[in-house]
Amino acid sequence: MTQDMHASDRPDVPSGRGPDRRTVLRGAALGAASPLIPAAAATASATAGRDRGGDRAARSVSFRWLGTAGWRIDVGGRTVLFDPYLTRFPTGLFDGGLDPKTELKTDPTVVDAHIGRPELVLVSHSHWDHLGDVPYIAKTTGARVIGTETTYHLLTALGVAPEQISVVKGGEVLDIGTITVEVVPSLHSRNKNCAYFAPGTLNAPPKAVPSTIADLPEGDTLAFRITAGEHGPSAFLMGASDFAERAVRGLRPDLAMIAVPTAATTTHRYVPRLLSALDTPGVVVPVHWDNFELPLSGSPVRDPAMDLDAFLAQVAKESPATRIVVPDYRTVYDGEMRPASRWTRPAGP
Repeated sequence: MTQDMHASDRPDVPSGRGPDRRTVLRGAALGAASPLIPAAAATASATAGRDRGGDRAARSVSFRWLGTAGWRIDVGGRTVLFDPYLTRFPTGLFDGGLDPKTELKTDPTVVDAHIGRPELVLVSHSHWDHLGDVPYIAKTTGARVIGTETTYHLLTALGVAPEQISVVKGGEVLDIGTITVEVVPSLHSRNKNCAYFAPGTLNAPPKAVPSTIADLPEGDTLAFRITAGEHGPSAFLMGASDFAERAVRGLRPDLAMIAVPTAATTTHRYVPRLLSALDTPGVVVPVHWDNFELPLSGSPVRDPAMDLDAFLAQVAKESPATRIVVPDYRTVYDGEMRPASRWTRPAGP
């Protein structure tokens, strides 16, 4: 069940058991170019909408959590996906140790049941739990993919048409009809050794077609702010629990979908710095705290490495007026992240 609270309330969040294991990964040519608008103008527009309470477009927005960091966002009949990883296959990560040789796979039945007809797919970085289902989605729907150069090279190696992929670096503001996408340079989270799984970038196609999770390097990390309509709402989307502080200042999103860090994070004052840089968003939604190797057909089960309780407590301390929404898999949320309806999902694998 979705939990909706002010940060000053004691949270009652979904819980679940997960086996202990060594943490290896945690936190987890612009083709057919879209027109660009100045970042300052985009931010000012979103801020004005926030002050005035938004416009008609806000009432036609819906958000659906796809688990991990993923979202499906519908704006007036148009669909945007962010980090849509739906197949959620086992890698050993939650059972004692990650197997880097785990083969990549996609379950078309599961993916098709959740994605609608996307026009746009935003990719934060290229690890399998963010990029894994994107090749299938791009090839079967024709959706444009926006991501890093590494994402571009991996997707083309996996059969996605190059002209279907827009390469970005951060700082771009893309005007895509009724949706504005601001690309934000970001960072991947790090473990207690200041490291993470499969680092590295690609500046050319890989020598062989990627076939295992180790074949998908991180390849730099992005965040995004998307704005619906002329005045919002706007949502800040993260795929990993670190950020470039100067890059997010001034964004002022209405909603902040924030990746939960591990207990062993080495990111200095992650929550206080991020909330301050974002100007204490009105709504915070924790993501990337669930066991992403269990199907979406059930209730979210916590990843035991992610300290969700500590995260919620820190948000409560730093921003008591912020409303926290701990999402579930079955709820469709409106533009203010309030439950709008239930989403009947088919049984997973």
